[in-house]
Amino acid sequence: MNEVKIPKRVTTALVNSFAAGVVPRIGLEHIAVGRKYEVESILRELENVADGGAAFKLITGRYGSGKSFLLQMIRNYAMDRGFVVADGDLSPERRLTGAKGQGLATYRELMINLSTRTRPDGGALESMLQKWISNLQQQVMEDHQVSPDDPSIGIEVQRRIHAVTAEMEGWVHGFDFAKVLSAYWQGIRLNEDTLKQSALRWLRGEYQTRTEARRELNVSVIIDDDGWYDYMKLWAEFAARIGYKGLLLFVDEGVNLYKISNSVARQSNYEKLLTIFNDTMQGKAGHLGVFVGGTPQFVEDPRRGLYSYEALRSRLAESRFGSSGTKNFAGPVIRLEMLSHEEILLMLHKLQDIHCQHYKYESVLEQHQLVAFMQTAVSRLGADELLTPREVVRDFVDLLNTLHFNEELTFDGLLGELAAAPAPVYAGNIDRNDPDMIIHPASSAAAGGSRGAVAQRGPAAASPPDEVDDFLAEFDL
Repeated sequence: MNEVKIPKRVTTALVNSFAAGVVPRIGLEHIAVGRKYEVESILRELENVADGGAAFKLITGRYGSGKSFLLQMIRNYAMDRGFVVADGDLSPERRLTGAKGQGLATYRELMINLSTRTRPDGGALESMLQKWISNLQQQVMEDHQVSPDDPSIGIEVQRRIHAVTAEMEGWVHGFDFAKVLSAYWQGIRLNEDTLKQSALRWLRGEYQTRTEARRELNVSVIIDDDGWYDYMKLWAEFAARIGYKGLLLFVDEGVNLYKISNSVARQSNYEKLLTIFNDTMQGKAGHLGVFVGGTPQFVEDPRRGLYSYEALRSRLAESRFGSSGTKNFAGPVIRLEMLSHEEILLMLHKLQDIHCQHYKYESVLEQHQLVAFMQTAVSRLGADELLTPREVVRDFVDLLNTLHFNEELTFDGLLGELAAAPAPVYAGNIDRNDPDMIIHPASSAAAGGSRGAVAQRGPAAASPPDEVDDFLAEFDL
């Protein structure tokens, strides 16, 4: 198998994350398997966003099925190709709207995690503005053949800033947004750090009252719980005007909206999601992509899920043709299925290579042993309904760690213990006694229908590991 050299910091993040059962922030391309059609669907949406359109995708799957992994992988891919990205998890304190400012809290979280290629770990707001203004100054000096200290530069830069923001003034809150951007430039030009920081505070949604904003920035509005999404549309347009391909929002843990006990508050959040859906589908937003992750219950529960809100149910439910077992990845909902056996085996190969590189030892497991581990994992009691990539990865990395640090132990002995152990019930697995959860016939589907459908992707996934290319590299926006 051809070995790809992976930096130590990446293997450290991968091994530690997989052992803990969480999605790593970097290096996902080294472990990705399957999901070919799902990823192709999302990449087509990125092309639409780069061309000035908008996108909305709802990615569903059980806990541990790979929702967060897929979102994070697309985030990294898009960021490396010129998009501005922002990601955040919903929680009881962060929703789409709420009486206690939960919507504004979500906006602040997204702005904290705002990232670009040069600032991949968040906090990219100020660097974006500085890069934009620096480029404007450089263009002015080149166009007018003047030195950096020429006083005419400031006037011309101000004119070009206004040219960028003028068209946005007709949007909702666009005038004040443009005014704050100009204030940021004035803070730089006049060397007034207080004015510059005030502008950044306003853009991050940190002002509590309009009075304070009016006093410090002479603007009459602030970013609040009701209007935060309108500012995301402004950020998307602004990002496209200053050289990026658009803005992508990755919002995970949508199930926290499903968990809202108050029906009025829950419906208010679904109404906000409907607004976002309609804007992106009807062309009311540009250069904006919204990707939401959640469980099947969050979407399909008729009493508390998105299907309980008729306007969303009619938009998200599968058509009569789609419900007959066919697959349509062009729709707004992507339903993640269980990986095929070939894909699981390929994933084990990649995990072992990463583990060997990280701890600097030669591979000790042969092909038939990896096959034995896979067969043990998928044949355990309840695997048809409860087994997810997270459990497979965590168990396999744990086995590799145990073998590496306990030389007296054998693979066959550990595998026998794994086979004899009862299937683990993780916090995220389906609770059959919860009346708010709906159970899908995954067992029969996995035995015949669903797994058979996934197996149709087998030939591509079953290629020898050294012949499997990173298909993401085939797409250029």
